[in-house]
Amino acid sequence: MEFFRIRRDIPFMKHAVLLNAISAITFIAAVIFLVTRGLNLSVEFTGGTVMEVAYEQPADLAAVRKVVESLGYAEVPVQNFGTSRDVLLRLPIQAGKSSGQQSEVVIAALKAQNPAVELRRTEFVGPQVGRELVEDGLKALGMVIVGIMIYLAMRFEWKYAVSAIIANLHDVVIILGFFAFFQWEFSLAVLAAVLAVLGYSVNESVVIFDRIRESFRRYRKKTTPEIIDYAITSTISRTIITHGSTQIMVLSMLLFGGPTLHYFAMALTIGILFGIYSSVFVAAAIAMWLGIKREDLIKGGGKKEEGDPDDPNAGAMV
Repeated sequence: MEFFRIRRDIPFMKHAVLLNAISAITFIAAVIFLVTRGLNLSVEFTGGTVMEVAYEQPADLAAVRKVVESLGYAEVPVQNFGTSRDVLLRLPIQAGKSSGQQSEVVIAALKAQNPAVELRRTEFVGPQVGRELVEDGLKALGMVIVGIMIYLAMRFEWKYAVSAIIANLHDVVIILGFFAFFQWEFSLAVLAAVLAVLGYSVNESVVIFDRIRESFRRYRKKTTPEIIDYAITSTISRTIITHGSTQIMVLSMLLFGGPTLHYFAMALTIGILFGIYSSVFVAAAIAMWLGIKREDLIKGGGKKEEGDPDDPNAGAMV
């Protein structure tokens, strides 16, 4: 399906240096924010108190959140757990207060608002558990990166694998840079969004790389930049439809999903936007600078194929 037919190839690679310079500046800024400000890690990573409370009627999460914030807890995750009457709260560690003291103060405040509220359970998540989650998250990220590189190296060629991983890491670091700059809470849900962006972004790169390989087969007289420009231009319709549909769904979560899904959807939104940018202007450009050529993808590159548009006998094909 091609709703947006473009007749003339757009010279993307002509502006590759400028666009990648902008990308490099954004990347460096994200790294600086990560180093200087750091991530605002959630209770899952830093440790704290997890409380589960139950109401007789469906809980008003906004009212519960307001009560918790009045106790000095800023941006505490408050969400339904199991049913609309069960609520889960994650409280960060407070200096000079034990987990039991924190839960007592919170449940007393909630009972003052609604005497029918009942404390179901309370658990303390220690910093050691948080460190293990950080380590496991980094391991998961590393395994995803290695798996993507192996897949691309087997399907295409090592130059494509290197360029795609650089582009994907570019997306991940920029997402983390946004969270560091604005000090948005970085939770397990956000980590899941980052891992999802890795797979989502590499899919766009694979589509473009596959079209580059196909174009190398068809157009023998075009230069590598011309081939890349053609490949990107010919996939623009697919890019607009696919990413537009995905972004509509993510925006619905961002606007109507409430605080529980807010940062998850925010990470996906940033990842989708920069994923498109990196696949076109980072991955393709780096592959070009690494010296991709027809012989890297096609064996027997000197032989003309049937139906080649540059072959004068191409019209004989049935």
